[in-house]
This record gives sequence, structure tokens and C-alpha cells, in this order.
Amino acid sequence: MNSARALDVTDARILLALAADPRATVVALAEYLKLSRNTVQARVAKLEQSGALSSFERRITPKALGYPLTAFVTAQVNQHRLAEVSQSLAGIAEVVEVFGLSGETDLLVRVVAADAEDLYRIAGQILAIPGIERTTTALAMRELVPHRLTGLLRRVTDDR
Repeated sequence: MNSARALDVTDARILLALAADPRATVVALAEYLKLSRNTVQARVAKLEQSGALSSFERRITPKALGYPLTAFVTAQVNQHRLAEVSQSLAGIAEVVEVFGLSGETDLLVRVVAADAEDLYRIAGQILAIPGIERTTTALAMRELVPHRLTGLLRRVTDDR
């Protein structure tokens, strides 16, 4: 999302309504929020264009696709090859997210795997990428706090 444009109360209300009912139609959102259909449709389009409303892909669980294991791989990278490393990581289907970090570790790579043997294979693929100097893998035992933003959205609606 472009940081120059913060969400206003109406945007936050639309996103909260979509969080509660992701399948809601524009008409249903408009009725629920007591806004015109055109207003809701235009705002949803702007939220998508700005990146504030991302892909619904996030709602698909890897477990449903046959990947019940989640692991986090930290990697130290030759900084001159960071773009090449990023491109190679993007080519591994089991790599679902990559974050560039500050500090001693350069990358945090979230991967999913079918089982321990599959995770070993994926970790080996990552380590074999030219430019990756060292990795450490940690298996996620369980998710304690799921990805959430509704508290932040409520803060926008309450503060304004």
C-alpha cells in the first residue's frame, strides 16, 4: 500500500465488513454500511489498486493443499546477489513468503512442506541457491496468533 494515503474511516469500515464476510457483494456491503453501491465499488477498486486489499490467496491454507508443515528458514546472503537470490526463492513453489531483515540474518523465508523429508529437500534447494551463504531452519509447531488486522482497522474507525 502507498504509505502516502492512509485509510480513512470509510475504507476501514469496508475492510472490516470484508474481513467479517469476504464473499459479500458490493450491494450487500453498501446495504450493511449504509453507503451507495457506487461509493463502495469505487473504494474497493481503489483499495485493490493501492495494495491495501491484497489477494484472497492468503485465505487458502497450505494444509488443504497437502502441505501441513510450516517452517521458517533464516538465510545469510551475499548482498551483491540479493536480487538473484530473491528471484530463485520465488521460483520454489513451497516458498510462500520472503522478508528482508535487518540485523545478522538477511532473509526470513516461510516455507510449507508435505512432511519432514519434503522439508529437508526444500531446505537443500534453498541452501543450493548461489548467493546463499548459510541457513537455519525452524519448524513451526503450531500457530498461536493467526494473521490478523481487524484490531488495527477498528482502531482507525474508533480514533476518527
